[in-house]
Amino acid sequence: MMTMTRDEPVRQRLLSEATRLFAERGFESTSVQEIVSAAGVTKGAMYHYFDSKDDLLHEIYGRVLRMQMERLTHFADSDASVSERLHAAATDVVATSVANLDDTKIFFRSMHQLAPDTQKIVRAERRRYHERFRDLVAEGQRDGVFTADIPAEMVTDFFFGSVHHLGTWYHPDGPLSGKEVGGHFADLLLRSLRGKVGD
Repeated sequence: MMTMTRDEPVRQRLLSEATRLFAERGFESTSVQEIVSAAGVTKGAMYHYFDSKDDLLHEIYGRVLRMQMERLTHFADSDASVSERLHAAATDVVATSVANLDDTKIFFRSMHQLAPDTQKIVRAERRRYHERFRDLVAEGQRDGVFTADIPAEMVTDFFFGSVHHLGTWYHPDGPLSGKEVGGHFADLLLRSLRGKVGD
């Protein structure tokens, strides 16, 4: 989690303090007044950047997801083999999730408290990411590189179930870095997809 300085732009200070307060007190127990006071700005300044407290929570996760989508697109569109592209994408989503673990944990803990319309937007954003990842699995299955015994959609959902579970056990002081964990996750994914190819 980032430490706020008064030199940060107002928008970033609001996000930094909202992240800290949501982590300490929970989304529901944190007021807009507490956020703006901690950031040293007025409510008017906050509403210039964010429509609501929901909007702040959405952006805490949204900025991580946008970054991950850009990186996934880079990997998926490269000239490498489908196995190499999927391995790089799988490693990266774990590494970037670990690097932004506080933001991700706060969001998943509080998502159910968002307004229904905001929840719908977030689900659509996540869906686009999952579909881009799933397309790599499906490409490998069509090309005969991966086994097609299990639908690409189910493979993707299973993999991301493990990624979303990282916040319950991963600790930055543990023996493995986020990139190392990502490499292991990616190895497991690729091994499962190659299970019966060529048998």
